Amino acid sequence: MSGVFRQIGTPAPGGIVCVVDHASNHVPEDIDLGIPESLLDDHIALDIGTAAIAARLARDHAIPAHLAAVSRLVCDLNREEDAPGLVPEVSDGHAIPGNIGADRELRLARFHRPYHSALAAWLEAAQPSLILSLHSFTPRLASRDEARPWQVGVLYNTYARAARIAIPLLEAEGLIVGDNLPYSGRDLNYTMNRHAEGRGRAYLGLELRQDLVRTPADHARWAARIAGIAQRVAQRLG
Repeated sequence: MSGVFRQIGTPAPGGIVCVVDHASNHVPEDIDLGIPESLLDDHIALDIGTAAIAARLARDHAIPAHLAAVSRLVCDLNREEDAPGLVPEVSDGHAIPGNIGADRELRLARFHRPYHSALAAWLEAAQPSLILSLHSFTPRLASRDEARPWQVGVLYNTYARAARIAIPLLEAEGLIVGDNLPYSGRDLNYTMNRHAEGRGRAYLGLELRQDLVRTPADHARWAARIAGIAQRVAQRLG
């Protein structure tokens, strides 16, 4: 357990693991973001539903997880160290005044680097056959009026093998699947670029629509679905 990350379950070499960069809405007491507390339950603060699904994956399906324990509004762990959005001053139209003039280097040293150092060590010990990268997305942005019909998105950058296997499997379950939508892994993929693509490891990036992952029943259903598809993907990757 750490103030930056937490890990659930014990990886088995050659197994499947899960990584959740935006699992928490926690803001340390010494950091004042200057926003209404209600926004900490909004999608700008965390990927809604992902922590509960990851816990189910670990408990019910033997897929251990490495999860962020700090809000993306404090430090976005899925961004490059020099990315403007690492310490966001605005998110989906909401100003984050407490981040204006924030010490980026301090946030990097306190949150970003420890998270990724621990993840690197965890993955090195696990030597997984497949990494699940789990995110969720809002069905409606406050700052932009656009249709977001996808129920799940599959994200990838240059490594697309797992995505090409997973997309038809998800579609066969009657789901509306986004191929690098609603976000492109060619733009937003730092954690998997570093720990998977950069290390020759297979990974499957998933984005789940947040209105579908609100309840414990949703969490159990999606965990079972994801585990089954991940196992089939890992088998076919061989």
